[in-house]
Amino acid sequence: MSTSLKTFPVWAFFSLLTNGILMLAVILLIWQQQRSTAFFSTTSSVSAVSQPQAVTPELGPRHKLNYQQWLDILQQEANIAAEKRPQRLSILAGDSLSLWFPTELLPENRNWLNQAISGETSYGLLKRLNLFDRTQPEVIFVMIGINDLIRGVKDEVILDNQRQIMSYLRRVHPKAQIVIQSVLPHGGEEVTWEGRERLLAITNTRIRQLNQQLQNIAAKQGVKYLDLYPLFTNKQGNLRPDFSTDGLHLSPAGYIVWRTALQIYTNGE
Repeated sequence: MSTSLKTFPVWAFFSLLTNGILMLAVILLIWQQQRSTAFFSTTSSVSAVSQPQAVTPELGPRHKLNYQQWLDILQQEANIAAEKRPQRLSILAGDSLSLWFPTELLPENRNWLNQAISGETSYGLLKRLNLFDRTQPEVIFVMIGINDLIRGVKDEVILDNQRQIMSYLRRVHPKAQIVIQSVLPHGGEEVTWEGRERLLAITNTRIRQLNQQLQNIAAKQGVKYLDLYPLFTNKQGNLRPDFSTDGLHLSPAGYIVWRTALQIYTNGE
């Protein structure tokens, strides 16, 4: 028995444990969704950047900025975090899905630094990881890749960028937990996003296969992998309509699913 335990990979055990825990999130979602209805009807003073609506999220102040101006703001926010050194700092790094995460729905008892940019690609994220070099995060959550697919980037390029992201974060933040999150599915024929044709050119089967390779790379790199994909799919394997605003971006209910998974993960650490 001791021999088998020694040969069983630690990453494989974590993967099985994570998948089991995330399935519990579906059960918790029933209760959480009941709370969300009352929550979003009574909350009024939330910015357009952090608050997703029942339709496609409205463009907030940051969307009027060019990329460099956006980088400057993220650098300023990261500098503040580096100077103040908040306890239990967690970082969201990615694209619009992370950007629009309502701050009120992020797991409590943590300080969050959102370093996401709408439309971001894996290459773009890789090149700006240095913005938060001086911070001392406890956890870094990365979700990136859907914009690469939309722009026609090959899977091997996406995976290589992801590999470099993992390597960089491990080297610069050796004390932090690096958590790579799966790419989410899209809504299939029910997509109403303005780039519908480009999105439909990407099959959810391809996204699942990309996620499998991403999980393997995460295991080899010694970082955590959070498989959110199955929590967002319907029987057809597409993004559930009630979890999305347009087949790409997430609705409040979708963010509650994500929050539940993050909450379970962070509570277990």
